[in-house]
Amino acid sequence: MITPVLPSYSRAPLSFVKGEGAWMVEADGRRFLDFGAGIAVTALGHAHPALVKALTDQAGALWHTSNLYNVPQQQALAERLVEHTFADTVFMCNSGTEAGELAVKMARKYWYEKGQPERNVIVTFEGSFHGRSLGMISAAGGEKLTKGFGPLLPGFRHLPFGDMDALAEAAKAPDLAAIMVEPVQGEGGIRPLSDSALMRMREICDETGALLILDEIQCGMGRTGKLFAHEWAGISPDIMMVAKGIGGGFPLGALLATEEAALGMTPGTHGSTYGGNPLGCAVGCAVIDEITRDGFLDDVNRRAGLLRQKLEGLVAGHPDIFTGIRGQGFMLGLICKAPNLDVVKAGYDAEILTVPGGDNVVRLLPSLTITEEEIAEGIDRLDRAATALERTLQGAD
Repeated sequence: MITPVLPSYSRAPLSFVKGEGAWMVEADGRRFLDFGAGIAVTALGHAHPALVKALTDQAGALWHTSNLYNVPQQQALAERLVEHTFADTVFMCNSGTEAGELAVKMARKYWYEKGQPERNVIVTFEGSFHGRSLGMISAAGGEKLTKGFGPLLPGFRHLPFGDMDALAEAAKAPDLAAIMVEPVQGEGGIRPLSDSALMRMREICDETGALLILDEIQCGMGRTGKLFAHEWAGISPDIMMVAKGIGGGFPLGALLATEEAALGMTPGTHGSTYGGNPLGCAVGCAVIDEITRDGFLDDVNRRAGLLRQKLEGLVAGHPDIFTGIRGQGFMLGLICKAPNLDVVKAGYDAEILTVPGGDNVVRLLPSLTITEEEIAEGIDRLDRAATALERTLQGAD
């Protein structure tokens, strides 16, 4: 039966009406502990006072002007991102998908301007997720994303995840424009690349001239304990996609680049009606200011270590439900023996929100501001969910 909202999501029977830090309040009054953060979006929790103030102050002044004019809030956010990253220049957009589309355009235009338009192929990896546009599902290539939507866009070469030998061979191709990869796959099941793999990718790009594009849409903005996940490996990309946490819940994305990588993006080559609007950028400035203040990420790492320690005990206590844990910081995956969707649904009964992922993983993506007490409460609720699922599975046997 057709519904007013296109049924492209299998939605849980929950309707939330309020958020407070790490908590969400259902319409019936139940309080759920949020270990999903809107899929790694509400990085500072719900209704963070600095974000609320930034949004309401800006809403009372000016919402939209368009990019026909200078936008002071956009300039301020770009300056913050340049100050704290490898980037020389930033394009503001509304989502990670849009950032990905520009990343592809930028890489191909780079080689066109260099007089080598035949260098237009971008290497990507199995299990990746870069968005839902036709271009981005073509980039990812997985059947779950692409089935029924052909013909797909050409210009992408898909390799096994983390296979450095396959990448070294693919890098010999004369049509290689760029390598595009998530330092930690999110939708793919919280699969981190090793530091050595990221370092080798940087080396291959330096050797061949190819551009390194990092998708930090889900793993960026402090989620792994660094502002961006690639910092753990001590490398820098040429182009980087950012979204989700940068807006703290307000739709916002950005494409960061070096001056060299962006050399082809001259006036008229790209645009966005809403990208970089005063509302979104005011919030983005507040997010950056919070995450980069002294001691914030040190405290994230301390509390994330506590969460992981407690999760190890949870896994050990429920061997019929879980087999392990992987990830970094507040981007963790419970590797499941039971079906991961059953674990997520059991969590609803225990009033804790988690996110399913690929490879039979349950993603844990709490806000970076979650407290030690809330971490302990979350473990208790996950324990209750796992215990209830064990009883269900035993009854089915």
